[in-house]
Amino acid sequence: MPIPRALLTSFAVFALSGQLAAGADTAVTPEEGDPNRSVYQPADFNQYGPVNALDMVRRIPGFAIIRDDSGNRGFGQARGNVLINGQRVSAKSNGAELALGRIAAARVLRIEVLDGTKTEIPGLTGQVVNVVTDGAASIDGTWRYKIRLRENLPPSLNEGTVTLAGSKGAVSWTLEANSAPQRNGNAGWRLIQDGQKNLLEQREEDFTRIIEDVSLSGSLAWKPVFGPIANLNGKVGIWEMDVKQIGKTYPLGGAQGRRLFQSAEDEWNAEIGGDFEFDAGPGRLKFIGLGRLEHSPFVDRFKMAAFDGSGQYASNFHQTVDEGEYILRSEYGLQTGQGDDWQISTEGAFNFLEAEASLEEATGGAPLVPVILDLANSRVEERRGEVILTHGRQLTPKLNLQVSAGAEYSELSQTGDAENKRAFTRPKGSASLSWQQSDTLKLVTKVERRVGQLDFFDFISSVNLEQENSVDGNPEIVPNQSWRLNLEAQKDFRAWGASTVRLIFVELEDVIDQVPIGTGAGPGNIESGKLFGIETDSTLKLEEIGFKGAELTFNGRYYDTEVDDPLTGERRSINSHLIWEWNMELRQDIPDTDWAWGTVIEGFKSEPSYQLNQIALGGNDPAFSMVYLEHKDIAGMIGTIALGNLFNQRDTFWREVYAPDRNGTLVRSEEYARAFGPIFTIELKGKF
Repeated sequence: MPIPRALLTSFAVFALSGQLAAGADTAVTPEEGDPNRSVYQPADFNQYGPVNALDMVRRIPGFAIIRDDSGNRGFGQARGNVLINGQRVSAKSNGAELALGRIAAARVLRIEVLDGTKTEIPGLTGQVVNVVTDGAASIDGTWRYKIRLRENLPPSLNEGTVTLAGSKGAVSWTLEANSAPQRNGNAGWRLIQDGQKNLLEQREEDFTRIIEDVSLSGSLAWKPVFGPIANLNGKVGIWEMDVKQIGKTYPLGGAQGRRLFQSAEDEWNAEIGGDFEFDAGPGRLKFIGLGRLEHSPFVDRFKMAAFDGSGQYASNFHQTVDEGEYILRSEYGLQTGQGDDWQISTEGAFNFLEAEASLEEATGGAPLVPVILDLANSRVEERRGEVILTHGRQLTPKLNLQVSAGAEYSELSQTGDAENKRAFTRPKGSASLSWQQSDTLKLVTKVERRVGQLDFFDFISSVNLEQENSVDGNPEIVPNQSWRLNLEAQKDFRAWGASTVRLIFVELEDVIDQVPIGTGAGPGNIESGKLFGIETDSTLKLEEIGFKGAELTFNGRYYDTEVDDPLTGERRSINSHLIWEWNMELRQDIPDTDWAWGTVIEGFKSEPSYQLNQIALGGNDPAFSMVYLEHKDIAGMIGTIALGNLFNQRDTFWREVYAPDRNGTLVRSEEYARAFGPIFTIELKGKF
């Protein structure tokens, strides 16, 4: 697959760095001569009119936030790249990104950009941001309200956020109420053909999805000048979804008809986490705990019939899923010299997923009758523990090394429709070398042995009524493992901006993919696979070419994957893996005014989904585009209006069905490209 030209451009930018950067001024200055630490002051972000710390961090050149909640169970070694007052946030769904949004811009003293190997936090490499707050004894807050209008959909009038934060002495707290509704839909034609591409049927379809997402989150911290430190974080939320697709069917040579698909889910979720750190002997001991619960009942309903009474069919699929996670982690670290530190960490976790499901079907107008589903009613549990020893050492003033080694033990059990119990012991660890080649260039190399985690949904069977297919559960699936090599370059172009580029090489073992299971198919393991990736986060300041107040940011990812198809034996990509995604923004804060304008363009593409007898792919085409106009002082508020989908992006889908499987003959194909029209938004935000 060809590498996108925009990503290759990021490498070319490094070649231009010498004379462009020489002698230029910069907002980022070394702190006390430390080449591994740079500092942004609040004034460096004034042109953007930031309301909170998140607004600031998002504008750091060449940096992009990696979320704490990666989908993995447990904490393990650090995956996020944001610290607040030198500490990780002891949360997952209520992680650092949400915590930054609860910190008012006025509370930020400075933002440090660090070398991850210098943070004394195992697993952190590359660029890490540390937001330092003032702890002033005051109460302040921020708010945001947004209206979103789309064609043929009810308007979104209840999107908004309110935050409060305060402190007194060693105690500080934050609170946030958030409503993040979603309105999605499209309408158009679906074409269905036989294996020779002859038209069989046309469907005129109208699809809508309405989501309400409401949450309350907050934190409580105790940080005296000396001694112990304690943090508590919590979040509760309600997530409701309603989906409807109405189809008018026009079969070739047959009677017209109707199809109706409906889906609804009512979920609640809750999470609480915290940590306590104190002096213990020559070092510091930290305990981290987290508990998370989620309850998700949903139902799918499908009906179809022709006007002449033929082809009557109905089905209902009900499933209720309860998930939980409990983690206890300890970290003991100590300094044994300048730039020389050790840490030993232990972690224990208990995770579970319990699913109850039922399927009913009816034909010819008869009553619904139950259909047996294997492995649909089951409980999966995991008891996991790990021990990791980490050592960080400053080899020279510009060269830092961090190595870690340990092992993970996991015990998986399944009850209900399948009874099974297995245990795995796997080594894991990493070695990272960070070289500050010059004041403006840092190179980071990391080699890592990773142990993957299973998706508990892979153990249970499910049915997709809208796609008219099913997935079999697999109680014998095993976690994947991998050797991963990261090469990262961080270049500061001073007044011209900054760029971070990563090359990723991965050797995969026991790849999770779709495999034949009995007479069906579902998630399973492929012996080996490969992945190559390139990622970039880049900012180009346009002041130097006379475009005052303007900057261009580009974030992009490209991946090329390979596995041997377990059914056909052919070399192909990993099932549904991301190929590329990118986001580009041009923004100008017009000098000597309160006005700003910008345009955003973004796109993505994924690999097809491979199942036993079909291949399918959904996506969007062309790229999504948006323009916006912003005023930073409307009676003390910031107002933004935006118009999205300028290129008339469409939701796309195609599927090919083979008989008896993908080794056989193409018997059916379908495709659509359905428009969803322009999107208009108005947003106001402020602080108090």
